[in-house]
Amino acid sequence: MNTTASVNDRIQLIAAGKSDESTCSPSLAKGPWEFDKGTPGYGPGASMGDVIPTGSPLQGGLPEEYKTATNDELHARIRAAKETLGDKVVILGHFYQRDEIVQHADYLGDSFQLAVAAKGRPEAEAIVFCGVHFMAETADILSNDNQKVILPNLAAGCSMADMADIDSVTQCWEQLEELYGTEPDEQGRVPVIPVTYMNSSAALKGFCGEHGGIVCTSSNAATVLEWAFERGQRVLFFPDQHLGRNTAKAMGIPVEQMPLWWGRKPLGGNTAEELNDAKVILWNGFCSVHKRFTVEQIEKARAEYPGVRVIVHPESPMAVVDASDEYGSTDYIRKAVEAATEPTTFAIGTEINMVQRLAAQHPEHTIFCLDPVVCPCSTMYRIHPGYLAWVLERLVAGEVVNQITVDESVAEPARVALERMLAAKPAN
Repeated sequence: MNTTASVNDRIQLIAAGKSDESTCSPSLAKGPWEFDKGTPGYGPGASMGDVIPTGSPLQGGLPEEYKTATNDELHARIRAAKETLGDKVVILGHFYQRDEIVQHADYLGDSFQLAVAAKGRPEAEAIVFCGVHFMAETADILSNDNQKVILPNLAAGCSMADMADIDSVTQCWEQLEELYGTEPDEQGRVPVIPVTYMNSSAALKGFCGEHGGIVCTSSNAATVLEWAFERGQRVLFFPDQHLGRNTAKAMGIPVEQMPLWWGRKPLGGNTAEELNDAKVILWNGFCSVHKRFTVEQIEKARAEYPGVRVIVHPESPMAVVDASDEYGSTDYIRKAVEAATEPTTFAIGTEINMVQRLAAQHPEHTIFCLDPVVCPCSTMYRIHPGYLAWVLERLVAGEVVNQITVDESVAEPARVALERMLAAKPAN
């Protein structure tokens, strides 16, 4: 088993022919600035085959000194900049970030945990969000007016979040209103409630805020769906079909009552009868990281490691969730490993940077990723120490680069949807 926390070190060994492992792309060994030169794309990794929307941001050039500096030099410059800035800056690191970034984070967590963490640092003038674009947007929505949110690499987007855009969701909503009407039933429930996963643009969070809807995370999706069903006869869930399907199925909703909506198709490719019978309308979106996990991988893990404990993320396909021992959010997975009191073998279905870090932190356990191919999240991997050093040293010089700003016309209704999520409490 691999015991280093650095996925990048592992990739470099593979690229140099010093390891018999494989990656999903040899380009992962290159600096991410190589992919910021030309046509927008998600970069090498799990999402490299996903189609990126027209007009997606490009990072632009990174000064040469940050490209040619060694890792040790970059780490020293990051530490020096942090020391100079002191409480004026807070660095947030997502669980899926490369270890070379995580070591500099003031807080480590999932997207919402980090946005909330930023709220707890009102003295920080700058919030450097080492994650992807929608996360930085959420931080800007929840932070105060005096704080500036910075994304080290503007090309760090999210293919899942991009699979549902405001125009296609609005078109969907108009068709559903035409089909269902807008009048509540005798219990006062409206025909449909929109629910967006945290992994979505600020515009979609704002859409939910304006239409009586709510935001969810992977850890509170069931609570949020209960909230929605108290107020609506059915739910429109976007952008991740798998989280919606797995959560609703666990609540007892038949899969037959969860039609898939294909954006821009009339009635999403469904019949009126199917939609009238629906309880949860699922958007055809997915996470390319978690889509890589298969039942065959689980079967192989069980054959090679009798008694293995298989835990997967609910963004995984339904068949994978059903074949696992348990499933839960990134924080659930972390806590499950930490809570194990006896040496345990874990096969984990989530992003490899997190899995490998857990393996390094818990040598008392055997921990490995279900996917044998080293294939990190394409967009998380765009955040490199070179970019972090650059944005921090610009702050030292009094310059803010790569600021993420959500217009208040969008931020206000998005904040409503987020606050509804915070107010939703489990029924038991």
